[in-house]
Amino acid sequence: MRILFFIDLLGSGGAQRQMVNVAIELKKLDINISFLVYYPDAFYESILAENNIEIHLIHETRPIPRIFKIRKYIRNGAFDVVVSFLETPNLIAELAGFPGRKWKLLVGERSSNPKITNSFKLKFLRYMHQFSDAIVANSETNLEMIKKISPFISSNKFHTIYNMVDLEIWKPSEDYIVRKNGKTNIIIAASHQYLKNSKNLIEALNVLSDREKMSLSIKWYGAKSTDNSYTESKLLIDFYNLNEVIEFLPPTNNIAEKIKSADCCALFSFYEGLPNVICEGMALAKPIIATCVSDVPKIVDEGFGGFLCVTPTAVSIVEVIRKIQQCSNNQLIAMGKHNRERAKFLFDKKKIVNSYLKILQNV
Repeated sequence: MRILFFIDLLGSGGAQRQMVNVAIELKKLDINISFLVYYPDAFYESILAENNIEIHLIHETRPIPRIFKIRKYIRNGAFDVVVSFLETPNLIAELAGFPGRKWKLLVGERSSNPKITNSFKLKFLRYMHQFSDAIVANSETNLEMIKKISPFISSNKFHTIYNMVDLEIWKPSEDYIVRKNGKTNIIIAASHQYLKNSKNLIEALNVLSDREKMSLSIKWYGAKSTDNSYTESKLLIDFYNLNEVIEFLPPTNNIAEKIKSADCCALFSFYEGLPNVICEGMALAKPIIATCVSDVPKIVDEGFGGFLCVTPTAVSIVEVIRKIQQCSNNQLIAMGKHNRERAKFLFDKKKIVNSYLKILQNV
């Protein structure tokens, strides 16, 4: 079987990480795997090279010629299956199949953006999924949105597969010390976009008392995006004099070690697919504090595995931060152990790979 994985770029995003992880596991099964991208970004290039997975770049800046070049590459590639992730690659992959195709097409949905149900553009992108063979989302929430706006698509095409986590790699550190620096250490791994809600997080931190601020450390690992959220958030941090409380750091391939040394994982987005940092934080036995986005309320047990924001507002965010700060060391450890057991059930690598294989073999 020849499988082409198609995405816009191989940057540090969550969709890219999941696609790369799935591709590597399928490669280990002696399946012929290759990648197609149209923007240069080397973040995952070395990892794919280590696994002998070829990357083909079509670096065409003009949108229409780009579509035709990608279409030609896919149609001439003699692939058995094309797997695309994200809105624009999904659309291009679907267009490449006109007027007919010999390969099977699996499109990957990775967002529970509420605008999907009322934006003509976002609706149209989901209407086009009728020309795919399978639609795989990493949350039930995302699929329910698509079913609502595209009731004419056969229910047999819809599949929910949660994010893959290698539980042997993502396992708790034996030498972890709770609050080793006397502070509650929180880690966030997310790109800097308005949807990640950094402004309300910073506003929440400003509400904390001086004593609460002194006992808190937040490290945010993520790349800058094309919007101004990073710059605006940095200015707000400076304005409120919060540089000792929250720090922005670049993305890292060593995020597992960073999470292992933290006391808690957090994410306060307005919407998500299924965030990697939540899944991986659970696998590493960390409590979770997060907004109620996507399937997060289904996988994080309120009070037992962490605390969830009722709304993505600063008021709600400061409540969960205070709750996690007020937990004893033993409570943090117990929450982490609970999440580790949940992760074994939900995100096991073998289980996720078998789910993809079943779809790929039956489309």
